[in-house]
Amino acid sequence: MDGSQPYNPRTVEEVFRDFKSRRAGIIKALTTDVEEFYQQCDPEKENLCLYGFPNEQWEVNLPAEEVPPELPEPALGINFARDGMPEKDWLALVAVHGDAWLLSVAFYFGARFGFDKADRKRLFNMINDLPTIFEVVSGGAKKQAKEKSSVSNHSSSKSKSNSKAKGSEQQSKFPKASTPKDDDEEGLDEEDEEEHGDTLCGSCGENYASDEFWICCDICERWFHGSCVKITPARAEHIKQYKCPDCTNKRARS
Repeated sequence: MDGSQPYNPRTVEEVFRDFKSRRAGIIKALTTDVEEFYQQCDPEKENLCLYGFPNEQWEVNLPAEEVPPELPEPALGINFARDGMPEKDWLALVAVHGDAWLLSVAFYFGARFGFDKADRKRLFNMINDLPTIFEVVSGGAKKQAKEKSSVSNHSSSKSKSNSKAKGSEQQSKFPKASTPKDDDEEGLDEEDEEEHGDTLCGSCGENYASDEFWICCDICERWFHGSCVKITPARAEHIKQYKCPDCTNKRARS
């Protein structure tokens, strides 16, 4: 299978990095690449699985033939349920199974390389700090972020929108990647990152960082890394109303 070259992370940090990369691949399949994923999950085909790889890519394929497999296998037959329920519910079901598979792979590595109680606890806490695939796909991660920071974010973003540091309304909507700054400007960036630290990318589920370009969907109001949705700062300047891939696909199917 593509991207499935033997890879054996041996430390807690390496296993967590492997977890994040596989997770990013699955999230990509269920969000930005959802149309392609949907088409590949043909119910007329045999048992299919959704794999995430350490290179952040994904693949829909038949399960491994060797018994027992080298790694724990994802849920079988995700394609069979595709046409038997609403698409949103089906994607949520695949996401839940994806979460379960990622945990099994991470703790397989932990058992194989002798992680002790402290290592296992540290690995789980690192994993638990990330929203689950299900939370990202269902929008639960965004809701949690809003609940944590809605009051402070709304009040401070209003005041900042009128300040020199924040600039124009368009700069607020399309934040630019950072450039070399003096101490005062760096302080403002730190404040901005604290305010929006709970904001999660609707595609990869990672946290906001002030040195990255982000863009907000005008339809669902989710934020995305520009790199995740293939939008550059220069291109964003010419977009009057931005629609994320999910909202664009929904409009096309309706």
